[in-house]
Amino acid sequence: MAQTIAAPAAGTEAPAPLPLKAIAPWALFVGVLMLVLLYFIGAEQGATSLLSGTDVHEWVHDGRHLLGFPCH
Repeated sequence: MAQTIAAPAAGTEAPAPLPLKAIAPWALFVGVLMLVLLYFIGAEQGATSLLSGTDVHEWVHDGRHLLGFPCH
């Protein structure tokens, strides 16, 4: 049985597309934030450690294993 798609109601308009200039700064911010989080989860407490001690390692320990990073 074929389904039909209902047409939009009269008088409704499609949402305006977002310009790339409005999205680009947020996309860059989210990208950099994700890279920082990936660094702290995957590489902190190694040869490129930025913080001394084991605090960061203990905070993200379970996340490391969940994402497949070896840490032992």
